[in-house]
Amino acid sequence: MWCLAGSLPHHALRDLAKKYGPLMHLQLGEISAVVVSSPRVAKELLKTHDIAFANRPGSLASEIILYNGTDIAFSPYGDYWRQMRKICTLELLSAKKVQSFRSIREEETQNIVESIQLSSGIAVNLTQKIFSLSNAITCKAAFGKRCKDQDVLIELMKELALSSGGFDDIFSAGIETSSTTLEWAMSELIRNPGVLVRAQGEVREALKGNKTIHEVDIQGLSYLKSVIKETLRLHPALPLLLPRECREQCEVGGYIIPVKTKVIINAWAMGRDSEYWHDAESFIPERFENSSIDFTGHNQEYIPFGGGRRMCPGVTFGLANVELPLAQLLYHFNWELPDGIKPEDLDMTESFGTTAGRINNLYLIATSHSSL
Repeated sequence: MWCLAGSLPHHALRDLAKKYGPLMHLQLGEISAVVVSSPRVAKELLKTHDIAFANRPGSLASEIILYNGTDIAFSPYGDYWRQMRKICTLELLSAKKVQSFRSIREEETQNIVESIQLSSGIAVNLTQKIFSLSNAITCKAAFGKRCKDQDVLIELMKELALSSGGFDDIFSAGIETSSTTLEWAMSELIRNPGVLVRAQGEVREALKGNKTIHEVDIQGLSYLKSVIKETLRLHPALPLLLPRECREQCEVGGYIIPVKTKVIINAWAMGRDSEYWHDAESFIPERFENSSIDFTGHNQEYIPFGGGRRMCPGVTFGLANVELPLAQLLYHFNWELPDGIKPEDLDMTESFGTTAGRINNLYLIATSHSSL
C-alpha cells in the first residue's frame, strides 16, 4: 500500500503494472484485490467472465450512505439489480427520455453563454461555470427545477468527492462526470491551438448566422464528437472504474481469481496504452475519424463508461450534457489564457478523488466571436 501513498492511484497503479504486469494482486489491508491495466485482460473480465465479475464489493460505507447498497451502482448482481437496470435503460435514461430533456439543456446552456458574455475580456472561472451548468441541467431533469442554494450545493458536492472514498456516484453520473469531461475538453483545446481552430471552424461553418444553437443543429459535427472521444480517452471521468467483486472462482490471465476478490480496472492506463494507441500521450482527435471505436464498451482499450453488464447506464445523458455546451462555447467565443500564459504551460495536474478533475480551476478569457 505504501506505493499508493501520496500519489494519484491510477498513476501509481500504472507504474506498478509496468513493473509487475497487467494483472496484479494487491493486499489492501484486509482486502484482497487485483488490478487490471491492459485491454487484453479487461476483455477476459468484461466479456469472457462478465457474469463472474458482475458484483460490487460491499462495505460499511455503502450500507450507510447508499441505503444498504440498494442503489444501481453498488447493489449486488441479481434480480433486484436487473430490475433497476431495466428501469434505467428503458425509462429513466433511455434515448427518448434524454431527448425529452433537450429544452432544459438548451435553456441552461444559453444561460451560461449569456453569463460569460457579461464577463467578456475578463478571466472567468470556467470550472465553476461548467459545474454550475451540469448541476442545473441534472437537477431540473431530475426534480423539475433548479436546486435551491445551488452554489452551496456545489461546494458540498466537491467536498464529498474528496472525502467520500468512492461513494460520490450518487451525483457524479449526472453532474461531475459531465462537468469534468467538459472542463478537460476545454483544457486540451486551449493547450492544442491547432485542434481548437479546427473545432471552432467546423462549428462556425455549420452554424454560421445562428444566434442560438439547438441540439438538432450539432448532430453532424463529427470533429466535435472526435474531440469529446479523445478527451475521454486521456481523461476518463472515473480513471479507476467502480470496483467489481468476483462471484465465482475463475481463471483470468493464467491466474485463479478467488471468490470475493475485489477487481479494479484502470481505464485511464488502458486509454494511454502505447500498444493500442499511436502517440498515446498526445491529444489527437483525428485518431477517431473513420474509426469504429465508440462508447459501447466493445473495444476494451477504450472504456470510459465501463463495459459488460455493469457498464454505466447514463452514457446518452452524460454525452448530451457535454456536446451542446462544448459546441456553444466554441461557437460564441474566442478563448485565451490570462496573464500571458502560453498554451504549453497550462497546468494539467489532476485532482485526487473518484472523478479526476483539474486540481486547479480553469480560468480563461473569453471574447465574443466578431461575426456573430
